[in-house]
Amino acid sequence: MLFWSGQSFDEPALQAVGKFKAAQARFAGSGDLDSESLKRWLGKARDIQWDYKNIAKRRGMLERLR
Repeated sequence: MLFWSGQSFDEPALQAVGKFKAAQARFAGSGDLDSESLKRWLGKARDIQWDYKNIAKRRGMLERLR
């Protein structure tokens, strides 16, 4: 499961992916998924957003959307 802004979630179960803000959690099967963690991550995915749309204009620098 990949979250574009996942590195900003401050969640040890999510592993950084790439040089921007993406992070992921891997599961062997659906039974490995913790529903409480998923709810928390989805809430953070809604609340923590970065401006990827204008990343080229800013030469690779991301700004957090408020």
